[in-house]
Amino acid sequence: MPSPTYQRIADDLRRSIIDGTLPPGARLPSRHDLARQYQVSDRVGLEAVRLLIAEGFAEARSGSGSYVRRRPEMQRLTRSWYTSRPGGSPFRAAMNATGRPGTWESSTDRAPMTPAVAGRLGARPGDPAMRTRYTFLASGEPVMLSESWEPADLTAGTAIMFPEEGPHAGRGVVERMAIIGQHITHAEETVSARPALAAEAERLRIRPGAIVLTIARTYHTSEQPVETADIVLPVERYALVYEIPVR
Repeated sequence: MPSPTYQRIADDLRRSIIDGTLPPGARLPSRHDLARQYQVSDRVGLEAVRLLIAEGFAEARSGSGSYVRRRPEMQRLTRSWYTSRPGGSPFRAAMNATGRPGTWESSTDRAPMTPAVAGRLGARPGDPAMRTRYTFLASGEPVMLSESWEPADLTAGTAIMFPEEGPHAGRGVVERMAIIGQHITHAEETVSARPALAAEAERLRIRPGAIVLTIARTYHTSEQPVETADIVLPVERYALVYEIPVR
């Protein structure tokens, strides 16, 4: 079935924005210009522009028209094979490499595993876990969110039960788990995209419904999964870069 005309017009404009034909700050054709160019009504031209505004490609200026939205400069977030950083955080090390100080805010509680989390940890829905919610910041700007889950029966009563408290606070999962004899051998990541939830948009300071990348990451020992996390970052600010060694 053919797409509605306003969507085809929006697609032409979107393509021109992406390839730079319409650079940031450029004025979009008015609805009247679009109506003449595509032989449609003014209403159809207006719907095309409204769609681009809703998607974040354009912005309306009162009494002036609609313009290509200036997007923040893209920052690179590198995901690489784990290398040991004793006593430190992989996130902080990654941010320091870009010249931007990395910090985070966190809170930990005991919570029942959701079906999705239980499936990744080889457990049953409702099994107890230690859940830690993070907001990661670079130079004070929210970079990404993470919700980490560790089986409660694995860490209960140990020095790492609360990831951000005690003598091992702030260390990465690999180093923390080694302290209790759980030696991680590999990690699995599944990357997808979706619109941001309202709470995520508020925490990341992005517009509601903006597209975010999601990474479902699970750490494994040779015997079992020991931690899983749902990581969320805004695609209009950050490019995900994978560094994979060739052996």
